Amino acid sequence: MTDILEIGKRAKEAAKQANVAALDIRNAAISNIAEAIDENRKYITEQNEIDIKNAEADGMSPAMIDRLRLTGSRLDGMIKSMGKIVMYPNPIGKVESGTTLENGLKIIKTRVPLGVIGIIFESRPNVSVDAAALCIKSGNTVILRGGKEAIHSNIALATVMRQAISKAGLPADTVQMLENTSRDEAQKMMKLNGYIDVLIPRGGAGLINNVVRNATVPVIETGAGNCHVYIDYNADIDMAVNIINNAKTSRPSVCNAAETLLVHKEIAASALPKIKAKLDESNVELRGCSETVKLLGSEVLAAADEDYYAEYNDYILAVKIVESIDEAIDHINKYNTKHSEAIVTKDYSNAQKFLDSIDAAAVYVNASTRFTDGELFGLGAEIGIATQKSLV
Repeated sequence: MTDILEIGKRAKEAAKQANVAALDIRNAAISNIAEAIDENRKYITEQNEIDIKNAEADGMSPAMIDRLRLTGSRLDGMIKSMGKIVMYPNPIGKVESGTTLENGLKIIKTRVPLGVIGIIFESRPNVSVDAAALCIKSGNTVILRGGKEAIHSNIALATVMRQAISKAGLPADTVQMLENTSRDEAQKMMKLNGYIDVLIPRGGAGLINNVVRNATVPVIETGAGNCHVYIDYNADIDMAVNIINNAKTSRPSVCNAAETLLVHKEIAASALPKIKAKLDESNVELRGCSETVKLLGSEVLAAADEDYYAEYNDYILAVKIVESIDEAIDHINKYNTKHSEAIVTKDYSNAQKFLDSIDAAAVYVNASTRFTDGELFGLGAEIGIATQKSLV
């Protein structure tokens, strides 16, 4: 098992070629990855099945196991994503701005590769492929560190990718996967100054906070997903039912799944019973405020304050009846993780107020939070949803 320092040295050396590689070579490497995934489906799924069996033996929840699983359709999605990334315009060398000073000095702001990118992520092995392809496209090398629950899947994908990259003429070490998934090794990675130029954590709040607190290399902070759907006083109830059902049940283990439902008091009696009936089909556990429990009965558990902070990653939904849109906005801005928030309404003014007032990376009107995704945004892939504010 290769030491993290040695991996850092290899990544830095590979970056000498990757940072200046021509666009056609970078695109060829990404296309080769797509072909290699398709050709190695059996090997990848066999290794993934080992992770699935281990997760089941460890008592991992069904929702989290689903997050780990690589199905045929998910492999298809990864392959499709590679094709979209190839079609991206070249991000390197683009001139962002320029000026000529009075003394004749010309100043040009141009996009260049970052160098070596470190990515620490949890559970979802497809992240390794998306992240690697985006780093290659932008002329960077990448060190990947996934969770122990996906180690066999991640090693398989990394093996396939490294062979594909090498065929295109890039160093195999353009992409490296840490096989040592210990916390100690992750801590060393966070302090690999001089080798890693920027570190990106992708996962739950615990992982992200740990990296932000302990890393000595620069960090791009991505957001954990405590996402909300607010149903306004005059919302289309059928639309509201469909939106919250999609936001909660289509894939509850991902960061853009809804964790809290807020409902205006004027529509609660009409909307909540229909919403509960729909969510019951997926056995979603509701944890509600006192008014919600009073309305829906004893099947709804009483919510504690910590429930409104929770990223459940499971078939659990916190519910609160609010007096007004202002209360909904205040609640969201207090409890959210600045990821994705949605309002269901027919009121244009309230829709605009929600858009203007909510502090989040993505804010929706009459749409599910599950749209926050590189593929659905037409971008092909993403490394993470950035929730930091920039001074630039």
